[in-house]
Amino acid sequence: MSASAVSKAISRLEDELGQRLIHRTTRKITLTEEGATFLERCRQILIEVEDAETTIAQARAIPRGRLRVQMPIGFGRIVVAPALASFARSYPEVVLDVELSDRIMDIANEGKDAAIRIGDLRDSRVIARRLCELRFVTCASPEYLARHSVPMIPEDLVHHQCLGYLIPQTGQYRDWIYAKKDGEPYVHSVSGGLNINNAESLLDATISGAGVAMMATFVAAGAVRAGKLQIILREYVTTGPTVSVVYLPNKRMSPRLRAFVDFLTSLVPESPPWDRILLPPVASNSAAGKPASRARKR
Repeated sequence: MSASAVSKAISRLEDELGQRLIHRTTRKITLTEEGATFLERCRQILIEVEDAETTIAQARAIPRGRLRVQMPIGFGRIVVAPALASFARSYPEVVLDVELSDRIMDIANEGKDAAIRIGDLRDSRVIARRLCELRFVTCASPEYLARHSVPMIPEDLVHHQCLGYLIPQTGQYRDWIYAKKDGEPYVHSVSGGLNINNAESLLDATISGAGVAMMATFVAAGAVRAGKLQIILREYVTTGPTVSVVYLPNKRMSPRLRAFVDFLTSLVPESPPWDRILLPPVASNSAAGKPASRARKR
């Protein structure tokens, strides 16, 4: 378009809006505050239109090619890995390379297409899709609790052998955080005689009677249902960190990446099944008449 045509088009637009969009002088042309706001909104609209067109176009595209993803060891092995066969059957032309590691990777520089993250996202360059929120429960084996008094309040933990989770990135132990009735959380710092940097190994040690441990419900659920672990301090359970799938922004998201992200969001519902262990235990006939402890609901 010629400069005069652009000028006339802008003038017509200003007349329609009833606002001046541009400051005009003999030396330069600048946007007014209203013009800058209008420009930014229009840019966003164009991006959304393009994204809508891309989504419709890719709905017909067949996911194919190699997809490289990384996820934490525990969540990946327990939650995601058992369902990967279903993903492979649904998308036979996708080659999925899965790396299980608790190390926080820079997916842009390490050649990953996506990653699962637990906790705060420090990389502002990525797009995050929320999967769920974790909850942590305090557990011990029935044999351990038979040998020791059952903790009734978080402060009782100072009298127990607490098994710590060693955070790989920092070398620090993860604090145990409990909800208190007065609103102030109780933080129990753990530095016991046995500390492990792997959730499943921590689970094994707890089942063997080595002590009391705090672990995510997705880790503990199977052992709790099997009677190998018993949840204690149920009424103090708090909501933990968020689990997200992250990937780099791209206006033309590949069909294989979109398929995998959609697969993860459908795999992990808003109320995950492993959180059902937080419900009050069903009283047996021998315990009839005794009130079951009340668990906090999601």
